[in-house]
Amino acid sequence: MENQKTASKTSTLIVNAMIAALYVVLTLVIAPLSQGAIQLRISESLNHLVVFNKKLLWGVLAGVVMFNLFFSQGGLMDVLFGGGQTLIALSITAWSAKYVKSAKIRLAINTLVFSISMVLIAIMICMLSGFAVGSHFFWVTYGTLFLSEFIMMAISAPVMYYINKSVHFNRF
Repeated sequence: MENQKTASKTSTLIVNAMIAALYVVLTLVIAPLSQGAIQLRISESLNHLVVFNKKLLWGVLAGVVMFNLFFSQGGLMDVLFGGGQTLIALSITAWSAKYVKSAKIRLAINTLVFSISMVLIAIMICMLSGFAVGSHFFWVTYGTLFLSEFIMMAISAPVMYYINKSVHFNRF
């Protein structure tokens, strides 16, 4: 019994490490489009993994933090704001599983939560750019971030739903 628990924990750790690496690679593949006021990160589709298994939160978060730490233009602020935004949004999605049993509805919730929480990234960009939060620059930045996140998450939600039918993310 103890060996099964250890094997399960090891398996979850390995899967999370693979998710983190995949997040970084997928973000680097389209690097010029994955930063700034418009962020078309294919890797954001991995945020949907938490809809199926809350234990996979750590792999996604680690991927965001690693990319932002080593490759972002925002440096430590990007690690804090990007990591914080991801942790908050993924935690809300994981928490929603207690109350919302439908994976399709949780995918929609996850898409909205991530899109809305891009306000934190807009705040960071304003701080780094010297613009006031609440300025025209802020609202345009938030609008483009919201829209780009919403598009990526909305397109990837049904894709992840059908991938889960074969892979069964809850087994990790």
